[in-house]
Amino acid sequence: MNRRNVLSTSAMTLLGLAMSSSYALGQTAKDLVGTWSWVSVDITRPDGTKYQAFGANPKGFVIFDSNGRFAYLLSRPDRPKFAANNREQGTPEENKAAVQGTLAYSGTYEVSDKTLIFHVEASSYPNAEGVEQKRSITVTGDELRWINPAPTIAGGGTANTVLRRVK
Repeated sequence: MNRRNVLSTSAMTLLGLAMSSSYALGQTAKDLVGTWSWVSVDITRPDGTKYQAFGANPKGFVIFDSNGRFAYLLSRPDRPKFAANNREQGTPEENKAAVQGTLAYSGTYEVSDKTLIFHVEASSYPNAEGVEQKRSITVTGDELRWINPAPTIAGGGTANTVLRRVK
């Protein structure tokens, strides 16, 4: 192989590596725009035990708009209905099940180097309001995966989440 072929092959290899690594560097906010439904939320507590706080088939959506705003609703499908048929007249047990079986957020978001950053403005969990929450994300086709390194619903640990794009 002559010197010109070696240089050409080297240049092509470097270009290919640069292109593939720039693609792998991260997701962008454009990758998230749309509506996503929950597939699973699997939590591993600090002691290693695992559970699904929102059941095997969580309900709700996460909606990301192109202006950097989001709305997020996650709920257990098996929450009991209130006997009074009035949300302001729930028993302590009904209220507890409703609060523990639902999580909602809204606010703004940004994406930076495979990290989704939620800026929570309103939440069903008041302690989350005004807080920045980070998730490591991967978008592959119509699947969004994120890892929450410190889910408050579990008292710590890690939550692995899978969502599917709604078409």
